[in-house]
Amino acid sequence: MAERKQDLLGMLADRGEDVVGRITELPRAQKLLESANTLRDRVDELQRKLRGLDALERRVAALEKKVDQLSKGSTSGATKRAAPKRTTTKRTTPSSKNTAKKTPPKSS
Repeated sequence: MAERKQDLLGMLADRGEDVVGRITELPRAQKLLESANTLRDRVDELQRKLRGLDALERRVAALEKKVDQLSKGSTSGATKRAAPKRTTTKRTTPSSKNTAKKTPPKSS
């Protein structure tokens, strides 16, 4: 039975070679084979480009982390600088002192 399977596989291989040989003789089949080869080349190019996207995604993720860290650091520093301390003591201006002294005495 093992010999029979080998014979069957040998016959299929021979027939496959014959079919491939006949296909190359047909004009439409040649165009189909050329299209298949072109498609294979395009798929290979697409795969190369997609592999490059992985590296870009990693770079973008790293840059997003840096931006998050920088934005967290700048917001905490900005709130400290934005709220200066104010004193509640009342200041007197020199012009208010001068006006009190320059009032003439009342004459009776």
